[in-house]
Amino acid sequence: MRIPFTQVDAFAAQAFEGNPAAVMPLSAWLDDATLLRIAQENNLSETAFLVPDASGAADYELRWFTPTAEIALCGHATLASGHVVLASDPDRARVRFATRQSGVLEVARDGAGYALALPALAPAPRDLSGVVAALGVTPAETLWRDGGYAVAVLADEAAVRGCAPDQRALEQEGRLLVIVTAPGDTSDIVSRAFTPAFGIPEDPVTGSAHAVVVPYWAKRLGRDAFSAVQASARGGRLGCRLDEERVVLSGTCVTTIEGTFLLP
Repeated sequence: MRIPFTQVDAFAAQAFEGNPAAVMPLSAWLDDATLLRIAQENNLSETAFLVPDASGAADYELRWFTPTAEIALCGHATLASGHVVLASDPDRARVRFATRQSGVLEVARDGAGYALALPALAPAPRDLSGVVAALGVTPAETLWRDGGYAVAVLADEAAVRGCAPDQRALEQEGRLLVIVTAPGDTSDIVSRAFTPAFGIPEDPVTGSAHAVVVPYWAKRLGRDAFSAVQASARGGRLGCRLDEERVVLSGTCVTTIEGTFLLP
């Protein structure tokens, strides 16, 4: 079986930046075990699988797999999927994806890049002493969003960049997306994201993390639009906007690999 394969650096201005994702269109769903094995073979933070949506609710059904599990929401692989679909049809302005746990998501053209609309996942204060100990930081406050999103708000960008978590201890806290965030030096906010329980010690650029932190920062900054940097080794820049119940993230994508996955 021959499956088209595209690798895309999402939220990247050029190759080797942002977060790489594999995008693989299918004519029909394969069994879950096979999808997971394909994601393990790709060995990227996420592989996105697309199937035409017969229900009419969207253009495609979309699912995301890390090398260890299927996940509920992935921003960068959705942006990458939108890039693949829209790049193949220059006359098309937007594409809608039906997901199993996060509703219908949309990617639209936005200047030279794209705008990705995700659900706004506003967090609330919560004690996260185990996560804080594993991160080795002294946060100003800690926040939680159901679904496994843990946030530590730090004093400044230097604290975010200097964070060196105990990955084993962090993994023992459970299947979490752990985010550290602070005011930025060259952007309005800066963040990093860690997901060792999903086989990803640090995610390069994380759309779902911004679905959580953008509502917090919009309230704290007193405005609905601002810039963000994710300060991983690869790094990435995002435009952020809170639009009622949606977080809209803007960014560019770069295709780095095109080919065929040969499934025995």
